[in-house]
Amino acid sequence: MGKKKKRAELEPEPELVDDRETRNELDPANGDSNEKTKKKKKKKKKRDKQNDDAPMELPTVSIALPGSIIDNTQSYELATRLAGQLARAMTIFRIDEVVVFDNKRTSENDYRASAANNSDEDESGTDFLIRILRYLETPQYLRKALFPMHSSLRFVGLLPPLDAPHHLRKHEWAPYREGVTVKGRVPNSGGTLVDVGLSKDVLIDQVLEPGVRVTVAMGTNRNLDDDIPRQVVPSSKPKEESGMYWGYKVRYASNISSVFKDCSYKDGYDYVIGTSEHGDIINSSELALPAFRHLLIAFGGLAGLEESIEADDKLKGKKMREVFDSYFNTCPHQGSRTIRTEEAMFISLQYFQEPISRALQKS
Repeated sequence: MGKKKKRAELEPEPELVDDRETRNELDPANGDSNEKTKKKKKKKKKRDKQNDDAPMELPTVSIALPGSIIDNTQSYELATRLAGQLARAMTIFRIDEVVVFDNKRTSENDYRASAANNSDEDESGTDFLIRILRYLETPQYLRKALFPMHSSLRFVGLLPPLDAPHHLRKHEWAPYREGVTVKGRVPNSGGTLVDVGLSKDVLIDQVLEPGVRVTVAMGTNRNLDDDIPRQVVPSSKPKEESGMYWGYKVRYASNISSVFKDCSYKDGYDYVIGTSEHGDIINSSELALPAFRHLLIAFGGLAGLEESIEADDKLKGKKMREVFDSYFNTCPHQGSRTIRTEEAMFISLQYFQEPISRALQKS
């Protein structure tokens, strides 16, 4: 960011059923086909059982926004407050993933090199926003261990806390807690100590390097003096088990096409929504979204999503409806010439809340 500058239902097709196995089973002319069919059925049952045993992938909601919105702020304090507003919106509306995209870099390596620099002289708005969002999502008791001192964090003390469910107090007990591995060792344990924000570190059943953030299943034993190993679980476990919101993840994308191409979910986003004052106007109560696994809602910067599309070599010249499955104006009849991204975030996420809930009921 450097020295701050002024920045100005179609009906579904019937499922085709292959009845060859059934015909073979009933036809004595096929000799040993009965035996083969039985073996195939056993294999199929085994595959089905494996699928049933696999962890259920819950639907997720992601948002994408440009880091350039930070470049329009006049000071680090205002930039920090802007990032804080965005983090609050993401937490209030239970966003699972935030993708901050940048139109100025060409690769992930450029971002990594800049992010590793503790100086703010060459820090872009994208670097700044990602750092603040990750810092705010982290429980307070872990921040000192996970975030070295940085000039970009100088004003974070002015921000209201996210107060997310995983930001637990010292006296609170919960089935899961976020923690960070520490250097200490318990004799003859073969595990690792983890600071989970309680009066005493807990032991986990894995050997990990110090400084690693983990999600720990605390179990029912509240006696911290018992060095009973506790289990490290995926960070998605609290949501899978009890529907508890467990914060958002932050991802960097070098441009808007990388938001889609480098999706962190195996099968990508299955429904993508763009927001713009030029989008379709539909009442939220009348909006019907399809059932989805991974939904993405994209926001633009000062000049809207259209500018981000034009700045991307892979998408340049494409119409918005070629890039997004749907394209909405979530705040028609606006009184101001412009709606700032942090304002659009609250407006749009409230607009989509009920349509998303109805779509999830279809899943």
